[in-house]
Amino acid sequence: MNPFKKIFTPDELAFFTSLDTPARIQAYLDGMPYSEEEIYRCPRQVINDRKAHCFDGALFAAAALRFIGFPPLVLDMLPAPGRDDDHMLALYKIDGHWGAIAKSNFVGLRYREPLYRTLRELVLTYFEDFYNTVREKTLREYTVPLNLQAYDQFNWMASDASMMVIAHRLEKLRRYTLLTPGMVAGLAPVDERFYQAGLLGVNWEGLYKLPESS
Repeated sequence: MNPFKKIFTPDELAFFTSLDTPARIQAYLDGMPYSEEEIYRCPRQVINDRKAHCFDGALFAAAALRFIGFPPLVLDMLPAPGRDDDHMLALYKIDGHWGAIAKSNFVGLRYREPLYRTLRELVLTYFEDFYNTVREKTLREYTVPLNLQAYDQFNWMASDASMMVIAHRLEKLRRYTLLTPGMVAGLAPVDERFYQAGLLGVNWEGLYKLPESS
């Protein structure tokens, strides 16, 4: 049975019907403000509030992708400890190639076309755009995908109460390291023009706050 018909109202179902491609799902997320609030919103609440950060946006995109026939997969990209926020992607695969949808405060950390043969290839396309406010390139690891269908018992598409269950599971997923220590030591700072371009339209309150000693 279609899980959406059990959970969502006719108006909500009609809304999901309008998001019939990955690009339209991304455009919907791009059209709403980035949330600086330290709360998690389920997909239904994202629709109601018209606001999201990367966790909310990834789960919403996973639900919308599920509606059009993709499995609801998310992946977490992880920074150097204490230097940045993590960043979540909703994944989709077409003709054997991965693409991604994401809500981000940064211009370059959003949509990816389905061009990438492996998840490592996909994740590495985010490397240059994954930086903090002191122009450090901070991406270091990524997780295996998490299939959110396993959390249907918690009503994850319509209940905010289930969000912490998913957040805790993400922390325990297997991780893959992207850089060697030598690579990290040799990283150049982000070019100032590139830095400013990535912050176009930024919600400053939603940026990661580095420790005072940084």
